[in-house]
Amino acid sequence: MPCEVFFYIFFIINLGINGDNMKKIKLLLQIFVICLIIFTSINLIGKLYALCTPKFDIKSANSFYMYDNKLELVFYGKGEDKWIDLEDMNNNVINSTLAVEDKNFYKHNGFNFFRIAKAMFENLKSGKIVQGASTITQQYAKNLFLSFDKTWKRKWQEMWITFELETHYSKDEILEGYLNTINYGNNCYGIANASKFYFNKDVKELTLAEASILSGIPNSPYYYEPINNYETAKKRQKIVLQRMYENKFITKEEMNNALEEELKLYGEKTDLNLTTLAYYKDAVMEELNSLKEIPDNYIETGGLKIWTSLDIDAQTALEKGIKYNLIDDDIQTSKVMMNSDNGEIIALIGGTSYNKTTYNRATSSIRQPGSTIKPFLYYNALENNFTPSTTFLSERTTFYFDENKTYSPRNADNIYANKNITMVQAIAYSDNIYAVKTHLFLGQENLVNTLRKTGITTNLEANYSLPLGTNEVNIIELTSSYATLANGGIKVKPHLIRKVEDTYGNILYKYNEKKEQILNPSLTFIISEMLTSTYDASLIDYAYPTCINMLSNMTHKYALKSGSTDTDAWVIGYTNGIVLASWSGYDDNKKINSNVVGGNKKSWINAMEDYLKDKESKWYNIPDNVVAVLIDPTTGNIATNKDKNKKIMYYIRIG
Repeated sequence: MPCEVFFYIFFIINLGINGDNMKKIKLLLQIFVICLIIFTSINLIGKLYALCTPKFDIKSANSFYMYDNKLELVFYGKGEDKWIDLEDMNNNVINSTLAVEDKNFYKHNGFNFFRIAKAMFENLKSGKIVQGASTITQQYAKNLFLSFDKTWKRKWQEMWITFELETHYSKDEILEGYLNTINYGNNCYGIANASKFYFNKDVKELTLAEASILSGIPNSPYYYEPINNYETAKKRQKIVLQRMYENKFITKEEMNNALEEELKLYGEKTDLNLTTLAYYKDAVMEELNSLKEIPDNYIETGGLKIWTSLDIDAQTALEKGIKYNLIDDDIQTSKVMMNSDNGEIIALIGGTSYNKTTYNRATSSIRQPGSTIKPFLYYNALENNFTPSTTFLSERTTFYFDENKTYSPRNADNIYANKNITMVQAIAYSDNIYAVKTHLFLGQENLVNTLRKTGITTNLEANYSLPLGTNEVNIIELTSSYATLANGGIKVKPHLIRKVEDTYGNILYKYNEKKEQILNPSLTFIISEMLTSTYDASLIDYAYPTCINMLSNMTHKYALKSGSTDTDAWVIGYTNGIVLASWSGYDDNKKINSNVVGGNKKSWINAMEDYLKDKESKWYNIPDNVVAVLIDPTTGNIATNKDKNKKIMYYIRIG
């Protein structure tokens, strides 16, 4: 009986359709026929397309060499440093993979349309993704991509690659490529690397028990790798062996013996899954694909040498800091560390673990930045003759506009001074009332123009709440904007790639550094100094500086700003020519709590201090037209001996 008939029966049973209800049956048949026509058409077009495309070398496709800033090789291809032929692989590896991943691999043409339709139905019925439908060929096609962005364009390309593979290569060749490139967890790509890492064996020497536990990993490398998750790996192994038994690859006795076999693992157990380096690699691949200087055929052919700005010490520091973000299983984070002098991204993290999720939040997500926008607002204020001493009344306020519109911003925890406060205080406490008053006084387009000028490309609306960070931004762009402040107003382009060479050593691309003075260096200096107020104990008054709890871990002076919304926690700061931005929250926009905010602050300060621990502390020189004044930050007046609070602040020299 054809699979389509099975699918029809499956629908009838699951929907509980009565045989007498002809209307429902007719509708079901119509849907079925439409789906069949679509699947058949796609299959025909795909085959014709594949026949018209040249055959590519799957062993070199997508291969590349990636080097860090010390010219050390950190990635080769996707990590597959050893390719072995299918005939040299253990049959247990082949059979266990087929049984659990794609038992009909040798029967279909790259797509299992019945499986796709069934998965769609189950996912629709449950309201979430509970079942996948990718064949081994489809998974291998995905592995041949340099980028892993979740776009429809990528999905379509993946489908055409599947047709190409099935047209130009035998099933054995496809299976061989798959087993040499699939992710087995712990940064092991390919069965040869996995066999050596987990069992210190060649693939040929693997027992049934060892092969079956490895074959269970690719379904979810984070959960099923046996070094850190032995119990879940054993449960997955049981499923693999059961499938092998059902498909007559092994006997029941062999299945039971394999389950009982004691496994001797050689890979090192880690407290933290050090997989985040792959996020940096994916970001490099995205940038590579965007370079007009690199023809597509060079990328497809492979063998490119990519010289990056990656600093392993910085990446390691970010990874160590992740543990403070891990409030629960669903929490996510993204972090970007940048050299503000030249725009080089020296470290990047797109999630808590690459094995858990490959989605790169650093490159692809846009989130509400909250109060981290405010330094740019106050830069505008300084341009318009405000000073650190300028005051506004901080109290619960409703703003009235034309057409009976009102806006009632709130301070965190509804804490208000109920008196005039200075700009220094407004920054220290992240006072929203002061920010909105400043924003409306200057004109709403003023902040939009500054943000765009510093590198924010997302849609910015000139609205009342813009200074409170209600418009979504990308973390790389926001980090780059802060780099402009850190660099004395000089804008640099954020980038990861320094140089690209082809397989013969010819230079295809070299980054051409361009710098542009877009902000006043004296005013950016004053902003940097005011951002130290966020952890200044002398400013403890009716409220606490927002980053005061980070002070005890500081050995360096930082320009620092935190920000939060209902769904997003941010910390961005800089010193020594290094900018670090850290975001934490949930992918589904679930509301965050104080633990998420606090964890993100701990993550930032520990990562930054770890990276700078052996580096000399340095700060900015005072510009010639700037004067230091000891003031009372609560009044903005010059401090006297009677004043309790005193702080050195900086002002443009007059005359």
